[in-house]
Amino acid sequence: MSIRHTAKARRGAAAAALVASLVLAVAGCGSDSDEKPSGESSAQEDSGRDSGAGEPEGGESEGSGPSETIAELKGESGMSLAVHVLKRDSGGFLTLEGTVRNDGKESYFDTTKWQGNEKEIMSNGYSLGGAALVDHKGKKRYYTLRDTEGRCLCTTGITEVAPGKDVPFFVQFPAPPEGTTEVEFSLPTFDSATVEITE
Repeated sequence: MSIRHTAKARRGAAAAALVASLVLAVAGCGSDSDEKPSGESSAQEDSGRDSGAGEPEGGESEGSGPSETIAELKGESGMSLAVHVLKRDSGGFLTLEGTVRNDGKESYFDTTKWQGNEKEIMSNGYSLGGAALVDHKGKKRYYTLRDTEGRCLCTTGITEVAPGKDVPFFVQFPAPPEGTTEVEFSLPTFDSATVEITE
């Protein structure tokens, strides 16, 4: 082989080596840049999973509901009821908000008792229609408000309360006179309790 051919071959080999090293360098850079974001994204995913760890399903943890309990009623079979808010609303009614909790070992299914025994309310299915307020000062009892079709203005559809679970609810009543600051709240299967009107 002549010197000219040898020089050409060497130049060609050098050029090929240079191209190969450039390709490897570019591929290496591309690989680094791809790995970094995926690492960041997996860290974000992990932190997202960590932040949710230990929280019960449905947000029914102790701290998920309103922070203050203004009255507590004991019920049957390990059930309890906490009242968090009893406030006056425009339109002349009171709204009571709370949670029922099952501290028993088995699911509680006797929620039909909460609808009371009035035919119109009972025909509308599961509800808290049996709730009532008593204004001892004004000597008057207030029942759950209803719409024009006789359905209660309250939480409906609670068919079961599983062990260790809190279920939020609300009930609306006609408002007693402005001078009344506390009333007695009752719901079938629970003790009654005096509740202060908070707002």
